[in-house]
Formats: sequence, C-alpha cells, structure tokens
Amino acid sequence: MTRVCIVGSDDVDLRTDLFAYETARRALATYDIRSPYENTVAVDTVSLGAAVSLLNDLNWYLVRLAEEAFVLEPSVADDEWLSRDLAAEVRDGDVRAPETDARLKVYGVEDGRLVEPMYVTRVQDERPEYDLRDVDETVVVRVTEDEFEA
Repeated sequence: MTRVCIVGSDDVDLRTDLFAYETARRALATYDIRSPYENTVAVDTVSLGAAVSLLNDLNWYLVRLAEEAFVLEPSVADDEWLSRDLAAEVRDGDVRAPETDARLKVYGVEDGRLVEPMYVTRVQDERPEYDLRDVDETVVVRVTEDEFEA
C-alpha cells in the first residue's frame, strides 16, 4: 500500500475544511481517513500512480488548505516519504527510486504535530540528525532538487 499524507496550513483545520467541499468529500469517500499527526489527513492507496492521481484530483483544495503533501511508497523506502513533486517524478519515470535519497526535508514531531523542517543532504548513506529542537520523533521527506534549493 502507498500512503498519502496531506499537512494542513497553520490557519486551517484541514479535516473540517477539506470535508466541507462536496467534491473533496467524494474523492476521499472510499478511503479510510486517518490523522497520523495534528492537522493532517492520511489515506492508503493501491499504488504510487493512484496516490499521485488522488493528489492531482485534490489539487484545487490542496492549494488553498494544505502546506505539504507526502507519499510513502514502500518500493522506494519503508520509512521515508516522498514529496508530492518527487512522487510524480518517480511515477513518470523521470527519476529512478534509488536516486531519490540525497536531498531530505526532516520534520521534528512535537506533541503530535510536525514542526520546523530542516533541509539536509545524506552523506555516505548517513542522514544528519535533526537538531533544531529536542524531539522524540522525526519525519523524513525526500524532496526534489528544486524543492531543496527553494
């Protein structure tokens, strides 16, 4: 299963605001909705293509309500997410899965919410530790070169 996680902007209640739109409600109706972190909506899809397609279907709402969208694709990595853009590049064959692990955006998790992302580069298969805050958990997102340099 490929998981999608949408992170709401600070000024919205993602679940409430997203489901206020009938079209978004219908697009998500067949999925088991979860919230692994505060102000997130996550669903499992059948494939990377289905995950990217769902995010494309929800794009109008994501532009207005979301800060980020991640995709967890087990064929790429079991414990590191792909940014939406990188997931699309892998799906389209523009980037091979082994080439996705160099640039990372690492979030701390504090009291159940994602905090202060830190951009790092993996060196010799080692990921630098998150050091912006003292947190018990981190969420690692692989990003495109353009996202990393932004």
